Amino acid sequence: MTDDARLEQGERIRREVLGDAHVERSLTKAGEFSRPMQEFVTEHCWGAVWSRRGLGRRERSLVNLGMLTALNRSHELRVHVRGAIRNGCAREEIQEVLIQAAIYCGVPAAMEAFRVTEAALAELEEEERSGDGVAVRAGNGE
Repeated sequence: MTDDARLEQGERIRREVLGDAHVERSLTKAGEFSRPMQEFVTEHCWGAVWSRRGLGRRERSLVNLGMLTALNRSHELRVHVRGAIRNGCAREEIQEVLIQAAIYCGVPAAMEAFRVTEAALAELEEEERSGDGVAVRAGNGE
């Protein structure tokens, strides 16, 4: 696959997972200095890794939530909570990932992750009520 094709595929996947509005904001905010980083992330993260067959988007989202909790990256966690919901993850599944992370990453990191996630879920529920968002599932469907 050419670099241009991977960049196109990455942008498509990024938009499907994070939503057009988020991607537009990220690309619009990118100045001359940071634009190459946005392109790098789009091509390699979204175009090369998120397109792989080994895991589905739900699983990739759940893995990301655990890793972002471990790294204590609140801004990215908030973005990926929204992506996880778009990818069909349920609140209960997200909650379980954060509880699991508390054991392996530490309670302070997990507490912050719960705060960020709860706020992101509240935003999504408000958007859902207003007709602008995706449905937030309560359970894991089992």
